[in-house]
Amino acid sequence: MTRSQLPPGVARARGAAEIAARVDRVPTGRFHLRLASIVGVGTFFDGFDAISLAVILPVVVKTFGIDLGQAGLIISAGYLGQFAGAIAVGLLSDRIGRRRAFLLSLAIMSVLAVFCAFAWSSRSLLVFRLLQGIGLGAEVPIAGTIVNEFLGRRNRGRIGVGYQSLFSWGLFFAPLVALLLTSSLGPATGWRVLLGLGALPLIVVAVGLVALPESPRWLAQRGRLAEADAVVTAMEAGRNLPAPDPAPVVDDRPFDPREVLRGQYGRRTLLLVVLWFLAFFVTYGYSSWLPTIYVSVGKLSATYSLTLTVVLGAIQVLMCYVVAWCVEHLGRKRSLVYGFGLSLLGGLFGFVNLVLLHNTTWPYLFTTGIVIGVGIIFPATSLYVYTGELYPTRMRGFATSLTSSFARLASIVSPLVFGFLLSAPGGAGLVFAVLGGAALIGALTMAFAGIETRARSLEELSG
Repeated sequence: MTRSQLPPGVARARGAAEIAARVDRVPTGRFHLRLASIVGVGTFFDGFDAISLAVILPVVVKTFGIDLGQAGLIISAGYLGQFAGAIAVGLLSDRIGRRRAFLLSLAIMSVLAVFCAFAWSSRSLLVFRLLQGIGLGAEVPIAGTIVNEFLGRRNRGRIGVGYQSLFSWGLFFAPLVALLLTSSLGPATGWRVLLGLGALPLIVVAVGLVALPESPRWLAQRGRLAEADAVVTAMEAGRNLPAPDPAPVVDDRPFDPREVLRGQYGRRTLLLVVLWFLAFFVTYGYSSWLPTIYVSVGKLSATYSLTLTVVLGAIQVLMCYVVAWCVEHLGRKRSLVYGFGLSLLGGLFGFVNLVLLHNTTWPYLFTTGIVIGVGIIFPATSLYVYTGELYPTRMRGFATSLTSSFARLASIVSPLVFGFLLSAPGGAGLVFAVLGGAALIGALTMAFAGIETRARSLEELSG
């Protein structure tokens, strides 16, 4: 029986399976490079914009004559916007497509960057940063979903994590560009130019309207098989490829956002919510307060503290490529368990040295930061790939955005918790103890509830 003779739902499901099988056999090449060059610029600037305000916050405080409490509200407003944007636009991406949702989120974050640069008061900056957060929070998970759906099963982990390193590069370059701009233009102008640079991805929006293809998996799942075939044909162009391996046929069901909370997907959602929250609870906890600990406990100057922070950032960026190798050769599960476990050792090292041995000099603090930072980069960079592998196409965008939004929630909670702990006697030791405890829970959760996804097709994992 030909596909045209089958019931419509069955025909769509079989057509989607054929498209997925063809995508899986295409090795990484020029097509993927063009795709990553468009989507990757957005991810780089998402990281850049996400931290840019925190980098120049002291100048903003002075410009508007506000206190640290008001400044903290501005930072939190951005993260709150990211939390809402990840869920709202992620939901939209399963309805209108990955391409349009990605370009929409990129446009929001870029246009609002201009508004932030011209903010005339702390209140206006808070509102603009809240609105910009909608785009910032949505861009990375949707971009990660796009990349996931274009990659074959044999290279999805390595290339997907390598792509996510662009976010880390954005985080790394933000303080360096801030230093350059404030030194050359002066603090009063430099901070506005820094925020205004977030408008550059508007160029990507213009290019993407013409050159960014829609996910063939999404098109096929929506029954738009001719369009999906055209995209995959472009991927296959100029290649002598073997016949595709048969892909499992996934049930043809309409998108229902409640499905992420039911059955096996509900269990996977709970697993990922825990992993996302803990990974970024640790990430934001140590990155927000480690420079302060260098100064208050290690008795370093602010300049040396900044230098150590930049060095640690460079180490983490380079570690992204180690993680990319690990997730493909060791597997997702072991890589995540090892990463959380290494962060646990870092927290334990810091606690023992500060509380039990009273070693408070900066080498012990810096070593603690390196071990925690190197460990936590494993889940921080691989969770987007892993998350997208655990859901079918009909809900992948929303599920990825929903679960990853708990990283944004952690970014709000974590600095507050550790700020409170640092105000107590022996607070730095308590910080490292809590960081280690969170990493321990993450390692145990993944070890007992996680599944391995390496070298398996997205359609196979959807079952």
